[in-house]
Amino acid sequence: MINHFCASPLWEVSRTLCDVAMGRRPADIVIKGAKLVNVCTHEVQENTDVAIAAGRIALVGDASHCVGEGTKVIEANGQYLAPGFLDGHIHVESSMLGVGEYAKAVIPHGTVGIYMDPHEICNVLGLKGVKCMMDDAARTPLKAMLTTPSCVPAVPGFEDTGSFVGPKEVAETMDWDCTVGLGEMMNFPGILGSTEHAHGINGETLKAGKIITGHYSMPETGMGLNAYIASGVRCCHESTREEDALQKMRLGMYAMLREGSAWHDLHEVAKSITRHEVDTRFAVLISDDTHPHTLMAQGHLDHIVRRAIEEGIDPVTAIQMVTINCAQCFQMDHELGSVTPGKCADMVLFTDLTQIDITQVLINGQVVAENGSMLAPMAPYTYPEWATHTMHLKDAVTPDSFRVAASGKRAVVHAIEVIPARVGSYDREVTLEVKDGCLESDVSQDVLKTAVFERHHETGKVGYGFVKGFGIKRGAIASTVAHDAHNLMVIGVNDDDMALAANTLIECGGGMVAVADGQVLGCVPLPIAGLMNDLPVEEMSKKVEKLEEAWEAIGCTMPSPFMTMALIALACLPELRLTNRGLVDCNRFCFTDLIIREEE
Repeated sequence: MINHFCASPLWEVSRTLCDVAMGRRPADIVIKGAKLVNVCTHEVQENTDVAIAAGRIALVGDASHCVGEGTKVIEANGQYLAPGFLDGHIHVESSMLGVGEYAKAVIPHGTVGIYMDPHEICNVLGLKGVKCMMDDAARTPLKAMLTTPSCVPAVPGFEDTGSFVGPKEVAETMDWDCTVGLGEMMNFPGILGSTEHAHGINGETLKAGKIITGHYSMPETGMGLNAYIASGVRCCHESTREEDALQKMRLGMYAMLREGSAWHDLHEVAKSITRHEVDTRFAVLISDDTHPHTLMAQGHLDHIVRRAIEEGIDPVTAIQMVTINCAQCFQMDHELGSVTPGKCADMVLFTDLTQIDITQVLINGQVVAENGSMLAPMAPYTYPEWATHTMHLKDAVTPDSFRVAASGKRAVVHAIEVIPARVGSYDREVTLEVKDGCLESDVSQDVLKTAVFERHHETGKVGYGFVKGFGIKRGAIASTVAHDAHNLMVIGVNDDDMALAANTLIECGGGMVAVADGQVLGCVPLPIAGLMNDLPVEEMSKKVEKLEEAWEAIGCTMPSPFMTMALIALACLPELRLTNRGLVDCNRFCFTDLIIREEE
């Protein structure tokens, strides 16, 4: 893998690095007296210096002879020095921030690089939306490495998206300097079923010599998982059980252990390491989806490393899982992921091996953050106007838009039961009363009416269903963050509030909202593709916090409920999902009727 993310390619500066290491010319920067977390040998080396030149590491050891008149000396004073942290799977859009503001939020926490999969914006705006995000990223010191969105739509035939990506489009992106691989191949049914579309996308990535990232969310870990890995998929972040992660590692797949704002999988999947005497080289820590208030309150990969340590994983092992293991996964360990000669000078200093309290962050040999604050200047970036006008519904939304017709006195229906802090759902049968020829929400059973409106091409398609498990007692919520097609999703107790929630988002260009009794309680406008805002992370954090308070006011107390809501439309996760085309049985991958039977 050719690395386009360092200050200088190694072939241009190899002689310079040799000269610095040999003492023939001074280093640009020397870090003195650090405790080096050596991720290559799993040890902590006391009183170690690091010499830096041309944005790369020239020497690790005693660097006294590398200090010249113009050398900047950083006294570590016994602090720990480790490689900068790498997030192997992240959707920046889930932070609701543009890449620039996201970089400001995560770099001070030790994150120097992200393998970003912008399939959210791609599902809305196509590859031109992806290019906008990469333009935004280019103004930051953060190494924003692109994995091309592979599933636009996630599962063809089950939803209507704003764009389409096939083998031809994937092949085009493989020539981009910023592309390092393929984003999560969520269409595992297509891979296992040997469809030309899915294997064509994988094939274009493999022909380019780049990495395929995966999404295998089924509990089956036998022939299906083997077939999926055999197709070329190198890693997967969808492990939710100990046995999932363990089997993936045993089969040579990188198990990406997730801990995001809503998906708290680490408690279970960490057991694949703590309960088994296995080599952890195939284990990686990732965030996947993180909201701005989580970044502000807890941090990013530094927080996830702390969580891993809390679960019993050795601190140095945990640091390996956000550095060298991740770099090896993407075949970039010759450039990234370790504090060793020749590598990009991406490093973090911190005072405590278990608390991971970051004091300094270096990217390409430059101090870019110190004591929680960004130091690196960034040029402004404005998303084009076409990216901020993406609400294209065919029909006006009124209370009548939410009528679900039924006959008889009662009807037994399929309901999607959500699981707090988990990505899965259950397919439940519930009995609802028929009132005036329609089915309504039943708060006593914690069952709420749900609708998904197509918002990209004015098709007028609407899917109807019911969800269970949110605990909402009044009002309604709506969101244009509805993976992965990102159509307009509305959940509510009554039709009037559901219409108000929908129209509030239509008017502000997309976002997330909670309403009750005809009043807007909390709203997070996301005018960029209905997914992001260009406000600073501090302001977005406050808006999201107010929205969480609104959710609590109407009865829901689960963590990051809007993120759980966002997965109700994702037709590649078990067991039951709702898209704008209808209810999807995600075990058999077919549509299913909402009403099972009607009763007199």
